[in-house]
Amino acid sequence: MQFQTPQFIEVEDKIFGPLTFKQFLYLAGGAGISFVLYRSLPFFFAALLILPLGGLSVALAFLRINDRPFIEVLEAAFNYALGSKLYIWKQEWKKPTTPKKEIVPTSSASLPTVHVPTLSQSKLKDMAWSLDIQKNIR
Repeated sequence: MQFQTPQFIEVEDKIFGPLTFKQFLYLAGGAGISFVLYRSLPFFFAALLILPLGGLSVALAFLRINDRPFIEVLEAAFNYALGSKLYIWKQEWKKPTTPKKEIVPTSSASLPTVHVPTLSQSKLKDMAWSLDIQKNIR
């Protein structure tokens, strides 16, 4: 038995002509509030409020930022602005240290001698061979 899987589930249906239901609600809400402001306030004050409100309703309906709807970007901005922020910075205070003066021996007899072993070519090959053999056995 075969089942059909839905495709294009990210695309919203166009209900009101070229507009989706959400776009229609944003534009109708902006127009309704603009009408109420126009009727209740003097024209100058109403125009000062209607222009940003109209821009916001058009942005909510059509603007996408980084392929995300403007309402999600606006919500993220409000959450960031009103949310608590945690700033962590651990500064380490170091005391300024005075450089230590090194004691320089006056005679070469007091210097400790260090024995550096030398390997001949044959001993080096023997050690490499024994390491390879033990490595392959395990």
